[in-house]
Amino acid sequence: MNAEITLVGAEFVQRFSATRRGARLARRLAVHQLDEWGVSYGSELSDDVAVIVAELAANAVLHGYLPGRDFELRLLLIADGLRVEVSDARGERRPEVVDREPGAETGYGLHLVAALAAKWGVAERTVGKTVWAQVDRPVARTSTQSGTGQVSQTESTVCSVTGLSS
Repeated sequence: MNAEITLVGAEFVQRFSATRRGARLARRLAVHQLDEWGVSYGSELSDDVAVIVAELAANAVLHGYLPGRDFELRLLLIADGLRVEVSDARGERRPEVVDREPGAETGYGLHLVAALAAKWGVAERTVGKTVWAQVDRPVARTSTQSGTGQVSQTESTVCSVTGLSS
């Protein structure tokens, strides 16, 4: 059995102040929520989600800030991984992947998101925008079996959860 159990339909939604402290708290609560869902701290999925949440939350604070408006983090467990959504109030400021010169100190965040996520994009909202990323659950593999040279994939346990409190 795979140690990382996916709870189909489990959702976590939280608003944070559009500050550096709010972005840091979003990352910390995201990995805590994943641990509550059975995705261990320090696992590949947990670490990937931590980086994605950190980058998207930082972008919401730096580029999506409007005075008096928060940003929102939404995590949704899906059958084959996790969807991360960060919403802010600035719909006119779209995320942009920009090539940077080697040694540049900023501008790599969306490159990290693109490298870690199976796919990502931007969705319009009535007010603002939502930047989302989908992270696929890593496939656990076992060692080769008795000289056959084949690698088998372990089965994942998928269960439905209703009435989860966050």
